[in-house]
Amino acid sequence: MEQRERILQKAHDLYLRYGIRSVTMDEIAGQCGVSKKTIYQFFEDKDALVDSVVGMVITKTENECKVDNQKSENSIHEIFLSLDMVQELFVTMNPNILTDLQKHHPKAYDRVQKHKTDFFLNILKQNIERGKKDGLYREEINDEVIARMRLYVAFMAFDPDAFPKGKYSLSFLEQELTEHFLYGMATPKGQKLIQKYKQERTKNQTP
Repeated sequence: MEQRERILQKAHDLYLRYGIRSVTMDEIAGQCGVSKKTIYQFFEDKDALVDSVVGMVITKTENECKVDNQKSENSIHEIFLSLDMVQELFVTMNPNILTDLQKHHPKAYDRVQKHKTDFFLNILKQNIERGKKDGLYREEINDEVIARMRLYVAFMAFDPDAFPKGKYSLSFLEQELTEHFLYGMATPKGQKLIQKYKQERTKNQTP
């Protein structure tokens, strides 16, 4: 199992950096210091490997979201914690990953979509409910509509029709889209907290 996990992690790292389509099984084997035959002992084909990598990422993401929820001071702080997590991931992420999944590994792509509409949608609705209860989000907003809009907008960063490749970094886009989302929901009390957490992030990111 240790060797299987090592292969999974190396495949994950290579896919994240170079995209899925451009990374071959031979390259993964070479990076792991094993034969391609060894990889096929654990994974039937590239589809199976990609699907396992996606499963690993989903599990990790769910755990991190739950941790962010537990340690957050409020709903707005929770969103900023999730932004930190996403931006750390986006620093090295190849923007072609979702396109590669959709075109060449539809089973794994469907798994990502299901995770998005099940887990992430629920997390967002809980966050909105929490924010309303604390007086940080406007009471009149529709939880379901805003949560679904947020999911759609968040993934726009990967859409070359919306944002031409190379013009903006994924990290920058996600920050702009997240702040727009928060300001659209926030009460005056919530807006003060947005400013507070923005200033803290800027301070922490300054060398």
